[in-house]
Amino acid sequence: MDKKNVLVLFGGASPEHEISKLSADTVIKHLSEEKYHIIPVYITQEGKWLLYDGTIDQVKNVAWEKFGTPAILSPDRINRGLLRIVGDKVKTIPVDVVFPVLHGENGEDGTIQGLCQLAGIPYIGCGILASAVSMDKTFTKIIAEHAGIAQSKYLTVAKYELEDPERLESITKEIQNQLGFPCFIKPACAGSSVGITRATNEEDIEEGLKVAAGISNKIVVEKAVNGREIECGVIGIASDDDIEVTIPGEIVSAKEFYDYEAKYHNSESKTLIPASISKEITEQIQQKAAAIFKAVDGKGLARVDFFLDEENNIIFNEINTFPGFTSISMFSMLWEASGIPLTDVLDTLVEIAMR
Repeated sequence: MDKKNVLVLFGGASPEHEISKLSADTVIKHLSEEKYHIIPVYITQEGKWLLYDGTIDQVKNVAWEKFGTPAILSPDRINRGLLRIVGDKVKTIPVDVVFPVLHGENGEDGTIQGLCQLAGIPYIGCGILASAVSMDKTFTKIIAEHAGIAQSKYLTVAKYELEDPERLESITKEIQNQLGFPCFIKPACAGSSVGITRATNEEDIEEGLKVAAGISNKIVVEKAVNGREIECGVIGIASDDDIEVTIPGEIVSAKEFYDYEAKYHNSESKTLIPASISKEITEQIQQKAAAIFKAVDGKGLARVDFFLDEENNIIFNEINTFPGFTSISMFSMLWEASGIPLTDVLDTLVEIAMR
């Protein structure tokens, strides 16, 4: 069997750079070396691309700046592939499929997908449009609303509005009057719970808006939902109505909410798979996960997050078009619990990309 050349991109110019490195380590370890020739390329936080020529098992511990070779993905569809640059010499390394293990800005927002599209190289994950609208929480909410999927009441704020003290005061009052306390303030275009504030008073609102504005030009403020956090993994091609959804899992945060610290650095946070919910609620959540994946025209993979309130109302939270693959990430654990090991999941994602 001919091996496919799989270009694994990770790192990236993103606040989620470190999470991407952890995800890539898991992906590389679970891609079958019998089926794939793995080409690991690390993107520094400054945006420099580096190819590693050593053995795959050493990828996690590589001193990239010392041992990495400059390389770029060519947008040329005729001589397509990865260009390895050594001095004044350039070598083209053929690429069959790109696996962009990149989270957040410049990786999950349609940018790397656009480069792959230009290059004419199949890639794993959602397309340009689905990636862009799912990364931007304001557009995701508009789509969910038109799809008839219930979500928490929210307001959007533009970064420039915060520069005027009178406008900031007006926005703060509007948030209090329309959403009340507690409420959540989020950068519109960030993941991994980066930059989220739980506001319980006026000072929290102003501070939360400043924090979020430091990450994104748009900010989403949501009314808090008193409920359980339920997540599903999704794989498929929405345009072909070919969608599979995992059993739901539940996040039990060690803190008041599942922020970056609780997610990645607090061992008391737990995941319960399957979630302790009825068969009827399970099916409804799975149907809604497929519906939002279809609404954004998803392809490849996603993780869809919901709240389940005390009256068993299912409230859409967000869709993540390139969920984490770290050792504590829900996506792969959900598929394992649904009877599909990660190696098989990755094979399926490659097959979808090639289709």
